[in-house]
Amino acid sequence: MTTLQPSAAVSRPPARPPSKRDRRSWTGWGFIGPFAVVFAFVFLAPIVYSIYLSVFRTQLIGGTTFVGLDNYQQALHDDQFWASLGRVSLFLAVQVPIMLGIALLIALALDSGRLYGKDFFRIAIFLPYAVPAVVATLMWGFMYGTRFGLVGDINEAFGVTLPDPLSTDLVLASIGNIVTWEFVGYNMLIFYSALRVIPNSLYEAAEIDGAGQIRVITAIKLPAIRGALVIATIFSIIGSFQLFNEPNILRPLARNAITTDYTPNFFTYSLSFNGQQHNYSAAVAIIMGLITMVIAYAVQLRGMRKGA
Repeated sequence: MTTLQPSAAVSRPPARPPSKRDRRSWTGWGFIGPFAVVFAFVFLAPIVYSIYLSVFRTQLIGGTTFVGLDNYQQALHDDQFWASLGRVSLFLAVQVPIMLGIALLIALALDSGRLYGKDFFRIAIFLPYAVPAVVATLMWGFMYGTRFGLVGDINEAFGVTLPDPLSTDLVLASIGNIVTWEFVGYNMLIFYSALRVIPNSLYEAAEIDGAGQIRVITAIKLPAIRGALVIATIFSIIGSFQLFNEPNILRPLARNAITTDYTPNFFTYSLSFNGQQHNYSAAVAIIMGLITMVIAYAVQLRGMRKGA
């Protein structure tokens, strides 16, 4: 019986020098590498650390222990959390359509070419966005004051009693007014930029067909800027759920109206820095992040479906 012996003289092919295609692939990583590192430390690391914190609980007796999803269950049964979420949902349902509607009307007016002083109005309306939110809230908080501010001066000058903008019933609307004042110009600029890239051939075709301005707006301009409308809506939804600066700054002026759980972000901040409940605060923050992501994604899908 004979056996086949492997040939000892079989030689392996020489190592292949890196090809031009391999060098190109590593060149790509060289470009995105710095961004990936920054993205991992700035964006992913805080999320991972928050998730890590949310599955523990620190107690005076017993120290820090692993509790799994108990913090999430506690948040889902927390009336304070749901009250704050309901408050920002109401804020979102009322303030965002008003703000985007005003921004859209201004953008259409600027784009119509029939507005004198267009450049001045564009800068003037955008200017509040350049004012820091803290400064804007302090300014409006002073004007809302009934004892020392503009409302108080009007009451004294005309002998009237205007409703207190910082009362429990009106403080949410007052915050909405501040946010609208700040971000109308920002959204207007998004809409106006989208309107400026509509091809002139569409306007010429509409003029040949005898379409009026209303018809041009509804049939050409609004469909053409649908993507910008969706983007602005998503930004506004995210901003509404992140509402924090305005209630936090106005709270010393309206302590009875603005509680420490007025918005989910304010509730999370109070839990973490005032109540020292870092683990529970992290769980609430993760839940709010998921809710915001789901709603923003649903709005995006809805907008894309309409655009199909």
